[in-house]
Amino acid sequence: MLRLLTDSFPENAALDTAVSRALMLRVAASELPETLRISRPGAIVAFGKRDAVSAGYPEAVRAATAGGYEAIERLAGGRAAVFHEDTIAFAHAVADPDPRSRVQARFELTAELMAAAFRELGVDARVGQVQGEYCPGAHSVSAAGRVKLMGVGQRLVAGGVHVGGVIVVRGADRVREILLPVYAALGLEWRPETTGSIAQEIPDATWEGVAAAIEAQYGQRYRLEPAALDEDTLALARTLAPEHLSPLSP
Repeated sequence: MLRLLTDSFPENAALDTAVSRALMLRVAASELPETLRISRPGAIVAFGKRDAVSAGYPEAVRAATAGGYEAIERLAGGRAAVFHEDTIAFAHAVADPDPRSRVQARFELTAELMAAAFRELGVDARVGQVQGEYCPGAHSVSAAGRVKLMGVGQRLVAGGVHVGGVIVVRGADRVREILLPVYAALGLEWRPETTGSIAQEIPDATWEGVAAAIEAQYGQRYRLEPAALDEDTLALARTLAPEHLSPLSP
């Protein structure tokens, strides 16, 4: 069984991130069963650990907030990534007594599930890094190897793991526009033209349609059980939320 949550907190970016972390911790502690969260975020630039120690981090945070994005320190993954209302955030919390031994297998499974969902929608979806993509990763999913559509990362803790990332349904231009000053501040090289969206490939794509396609793919592998966010997890998330808000945010 895989619990499916769709609770979103777009008005509170730090809490939204902390909910996925709380789910990971409670699943790892065997307090909850394996859980997949598919949610609609607000406007966020999520910075990685290497970003936060970069000399250009303060300027990058200022660029993000000046552009109307909340600056968040992310739960998993590499360099700065962008979420907004036309992206899908996903978070898969898995119990695993030896999480490090299956990192590659989880990356491969998640990328293939997402690529299969996009193919069902009509996208020529492929797994692999696009040369010059933002937040690069070997398990990104692209359209025909041209433009990145999805990025994924993992966070490991004792007893479990979080596998999470972002899918751009619409608004690739918004991702490019905010990353231009953010990546310049961080001193990161990239090719903005490699940033894409599902709607650029399938013009009638909707957030709801893409989310349904993803759920359908997970449903072929797991028995999905819709669930609601419980009060204990929400309470834990509220205590964790301040740790995810960038200390440099105004």
